[in-house]
Amino acid sequence: MERQVSFPREKIKILLLEGVHHACVDRLRDAGYQAELLKNALSENELIKKISGVHFLGIRSKTQVTKRVLEAADSLLAVGCFCIGTDQVDLSAAAHHGVPVFNAPFSNTRSVAELTLAEMVMLARRAAHKSQLLHRGVWEKSAERCVEVRNKIVGLVGYGHIGPQVGLLAEAFGMKVYYYDIVGKLPFGNATPVSSLHELLSVSDFVTLHVPETPETRNLIGAREISKMKDGAFLLNLSRGKVVDLEAVKEGVKTGKLGGVAVDVFPEEPASNDEVFACPLSGLDNVILTPHIGGSTLEAQRNIGLEVAATVLKFIEVGSTTGSVNFPQVELPLVRESHRILNIHRNVPGVLSSINTIIAGKGGNIQAQYLNTLGEVGYLIVDVDQQISSAVKGEIDQLPTSIKTRLLF
Repeated sequence: MERQVSFPREKIKILLLEGVHHACVDRLRDAGYQAELLKNALSENELIKKISGVHFLGIRSKTQVTKRVLEAADSLLAVGCFCIGTDQVDLSAAAHHGVPVFNAPFSNTRSVAELTLAEMVMLARRAAHKSQLLHRGVWEKSAERCVEVRNKIVGLVGYGHIGPQVGLLAEAFGMKVYYYDIVGKLPFGNATPVSSLHELLSVSDFVTLHVPETPETRNLIGAREISKMKDGAFLLNLSRGKVVDLEAVKEGVKTGKLGGVAVDVFPEEPASNDEVFACPLSGLDNVILTPHIGGSTLEAQRNIGLEVAATVLKFIEVGSTTGSVNFPQVELPLVRESHRILNIHRNVPGVLSSINTIIAGKGGNIQAQYLNTLGEVGYLIVDVDQQISSAVKGEIDQLPTSIKTRLLF
């Protein structure tokens, strides 16, 4: 269906940072948009200078979209996080500025799951440690403390998108899978849920973390939790750096309480490849450190680029917020011979009544309408008669409850 949008696509300004995959760029260009591409992240002050006039901002994990950045964003419609996590964005401030945030919760799950299983095997066989010795000229051919993963128990902390994938791959290795999540989840394969984190820690030979960073998950694994684990158990963190207390992990490795550790994410990470990396676990035996590469495969980055581009384009072009992590979920089928108005507003009583009164006062007919709320923000899509759309949009925009109003087409 050919539609007239609120302003031409070539006037929509798109800024993509941190080397977002070219598949995203191709998708945007195929749709008629142009984008400015930067390979690196921007600091808060740099982004504040750059964000004026930008309609869509695409980032990965290093760029921080703070409240100050959002206050400086005079034209921003949406933010796309080309990764799973969204903790680099002030989600509440974004919602209050009428900016939905989209991510890619599915596209790199296989990549992270494969690395998790690979690191389990490497830890169990002490292969990374022996590789380091060989690089130093030390030949240590021994089966001491080397075990198979078959028949071992892997405990999954978090059973969202990645956890089940890890569990299915672990079962293919002949492992037994247990999981703990604060939300009840149906098991995949033969996985067994447990009722508490401490129960999971006490039975697992491998503990692997797949949780987001929230106030509840910060320092989720510390000295107390490590003390509950089996002697010689292995710990893996491919989720978020602040989920684990690295000093407690260091002590666990040095005392032998932990048989090995694999860490892909860190509380503080270098802003670029030129900076020096420092970590309390550096130099310890049977500790695998990787530079946040869980989702860094060509396949994952391509899929992430396509996934985020698709959800953001759907919002820009038809107003759909399906998949947004901080916004009311609204999706409305297109209606012929109508114009679409998008209204983001403060979630207080009477907003819908006020908008419908404006439309009725213009003698207009509502072709379709969908309102949803999340926290303090409400989002409305309404399709109205074409001849009154501009006047209706103008009056809705003047309501004291309105945050942002857009005449889409």
